[in-house]
Amino acid sequence: MANDSGVKVTMYRWAGSWGPFQIKVPCGECSLTQDVIRDTMASELEGIGVELQIREWLSEWWQPLLKGGWHAPIVMVEEKVISQGRALNRGVLTQAVIEHHARRTPVEGSHLFGKESCPHCKRGKKYLEEAGINYTYHNVVRDPRDLYEMLARIKPLIGAKTPITVPQIWIDGEYVGGADQLSEIVHQKVQPNTDRGQCSLSPGKYFEGKGGVETPGRLTE
Repeated sequence: MANDSGVKVTMYRWAGSWGPFQIKVPCGECSLTQDVIRDTMASELEGIGVELQIREWLSEWWQPLLKGGWHAPIVMVEEKVISQGRALNRGVLTQAVIEHHARRTPVEGSHLFGKESCPHCKRGKKYLEEAGINYTYHNVVRDPRDLYEMLARIKPLIGAKTPITVPQIWIDGEYVGGADQLSEIVHQKVQPNTDRGQCSLSPGKYFEGKGGVETPGRLTE
């Protein structure tokens, strides 16, 4: 999915000075947290823009304190404290960054979020393949990044209290829903899109209603 300009991650480490006071004792958990952040950026968060700043806590102690951070190492994502006083859990960082990334970037292309043991996910894959629609499959059980992205994108659409099931499907950037909603679309007559060289469900052409969430639109004009 699309990249953005960068999610801001700030770490305040046990270092710096304030007037006559100076931190001279190194912090092992601060060093470990910094390594965790950089490794997570290179693995789970690869391809997502992250702007990392490492700052000295004692020199700027009031900055994180305003947000509730008082015990280094302090890690903030877009001005919100996600961890302090201990080595960072990389899953917490991954989820926080992906949530911000999903809010500011639209879905591009066709995607199916699911799991291998789900018969409805297998059915959704079959519908897409039979319709000749190229898509990216995301295994939300095996890959935490896929799970966090699905949750971040689905919750604003269906509401925080609505249970989230799989599969969750997008076609050409438009949210479809699950396998049943996809079936209603692909089992109708599809007008070939010669510009794409395949049968395609293009945004604005095949969906009626916001994002195609409520009512799949007609597939022929």
